[in-house]
Amino acid sequence: MKVKTILVSQPEPKVENSPYFDLVDKQKVKIDFRPFIHVEGVSSKDVRTQKVDLSQYSAIILTSRNSVDHFFRIAEELRFKVPDTMKYFCQSEAVAYYLQKYVVYRKRKIYVGKRTFTELSPLIKKYKNEKFLLPSSDKLKPEVPTVLDDLGVHWKQGTFYKTVISDLSDLRDVYYDILVFFSPSGIESLFENFPDFQQNDTRIAVFGNTTITAATNKGLRVDIQAPTPETPSMTMALERYIKSVNSKK
Repeated sequence: MKVKTILVSQPEPKVENSPYFDLVDKQKVKIDFRPFIHVEGVSSKDVRTQKVDLSQYSAIILTSRNSVDHFFRIAEELRFKVPDTMKYFCQSEAVAYYLQKYVVYRKRKIYVGKRTFTELSPLIKKYKNEKFLLPSSDKLKPEVPTVLDDLGVHWKQGTFYKTVISDLSDLRDVYYDILVFFSPSGIESLFENFPDFQQNDTRIAVFGNTTITAATNKGLRVDIQAPTPETPSMTMALERYIKSVNSKK
């Protein structure tokens, strides 16, 4: 079956040169964006009940833009002035760049990983005498505590925000040829919103091994996967699939 419509379970890209927009132009498909999950900050009172005292930490581990936003939000709510001596360990360049929203980059001690949390670990190991705080969501990737425990560093995780399932009830009678997922939470949201969901001819595209596992555990047929050596990005995987099915007579 040919592909005409795609629903991506994420917010619409804010950049004009997104590869999704190229896909629309090249393959003549319609792509809609809708977050299946969203983030809500927890209160400073909730952070206090977790026995998190910001003044006790000399280094912050930041794994995402959300962790940056909510760390500084909580600091402000608690009237905690983040000292200039604070060290920031950012999982990727994108997170480090985003940090500039809150600190003067060149005046701070910022250490940047390549992409994955494991790739950040050598930098953390160099400063293993620091006291690390990890502000995160309630859904922490299993590798994170494992890596930190293996390093033997003094660290504490604080839940500063939560991943919440979005209300998708308005999509009940809307059909898409492809649904695109990037996390197990997205799969969870699909079945939370539509417990009687039947895949039928809908193609499922997933990014990452944990998302594949979540999809197959729910009995879904995964038609498109990324990253792979041939298609390292989701848009490349989608384009390859669309070309193969839409070219058939």
